[in-house]
Amino acid sequence: MTSFADLTTIGVGGPIASFIEPTSEEDFINAVKVADSEGKPLCVIGGGSNMLVSDAPFEGVVVRDARRNVTVSRESNDVRDGNEEEIVFVAAEAGCNWDDFVDRCVELELEGVEGLSGIPGTVGASVVQNIGAYGQEVGSSVDAVRVWDREEGAVRNLTASDLRFGYRMSVLKASMYDAPATPAARYFPTPRYVVLSVTFALRRSETGVVGYGQLAKALGVEVGDRMNIRHIRNAVLKVRASKGMLEDAGRYSADVMRGTKEAGLVSIACEAQSAQVGGTQPDYNRHSCGSFFMNPILTEQQAEKLPEDAPRFDAALPDGEPGVKTSAAWLIDHAGFHKGYKTDEDAAAGLSTLHTLALTNRGGAKAADIADLAKTVQDGVEDAYGIRLVPEPVVIGMDLR
Repeated sequence: MTSFADLTTIGVGGPIASFIEPTSEEDFINAVKVADSEGKPLCVIGGGSNMLVSDAPFEGVVVRDARRNVTVSRESNDVRDGNEEEIVFVAAEAGCNWDDFVDRCVELELEGVEGLSGIPGTVGASVVQNIGAYGQEVGSSVDAVRVWDREEGAVRNLTASDLRFGYRMSVLKASMYDAPATPAARYFPTPRYVVLSVTFALRRSETGVVGYGQLAKALGVEVGDRMNIRHIRNAVLKVRASKGMLEDAGRYSADVMRGTKEAGLVSIACEAQSAQVGGTQPDYNRHSCGSFFMNPILTEQQAEKLPEDAPRFDAALPDGEPGVKTSAAWLIDHAGFHKGYKTDEDAAAGLSTLHTLALTNRGGAKAADIADLAKTVQDGVEDAYGIRLVPEPVVIGMDLR
């Protein structure tokens, strides 16, 4: 029987009653419709990279889209900042591996997603979470999303404005929650709108903007400079690897994962990982959900209570009012939870030895072990700074509020 431990990058989670991989849009929609009509719990899963699922059996249906086509749908000219630009519209089916999609766009010399290289998951999941890194967010490149509306029982096309993208947020994700980390009764752990495909509007260009300080340092340039997008992609992958924030490429050798990522890119990733950690030794820092906590966005009054040296960035609060974003990683570290922290020496779960924002399975961990570590960190940060960190992954069967 397939389990969430088989499907997720952190490698924990209980057995699944029914696991389905539709190969057509019709079958994909039908699998969702049947689960809903029978009142069964439904989990539409992408790459399993942003999930923490309890050890208990999942007595419902897990659907993983097996459609992975990417097509250039059309091109047009646009005027931006007084310059005419060629905009290329690229449609990708929801089940397409995200990093495969980025690699394809870079190969086609299309600017807009190169900074998002190396993020695990699928195209469908990317817009739910509005993934972001190194100065880019996926929402900035989305033209439209084709979805199955579970409430209306119909296919719909949502524009970028319909999706209301925000920091790690979209109207898709919002439909799953009543409040931060509080699942909605009706749509959880799958949004009301199930992504079928995404159309991106990308600029035809060999170069892209270096939009993040750490990336600029790695490339030896200044923030705002333009560089070849292939060089940007390669630098992003190296920076992410140095922090243990790439998935374990070896997971694609498992039967349940085989075919979900381009074979050539799996081979390259496995070779690079082996060279980095040495032979077949597992890299436990990669056995994670990625960044586990979101960076808190505070009111100006809340931010005034932070220590003077705490990071501060301009941001918007959920109601659109000006706010201040601070660093979850900084809060965790300064609350006393340093790289490699474990609740006890023999614990199977611990913070990454390279990055305080990643909670990792150090070998043989259960979901409960990860949850205990998360709660310990949340409680410690709240005691120190009065801020309750909100998990970034979808947490199923456990309460991490």
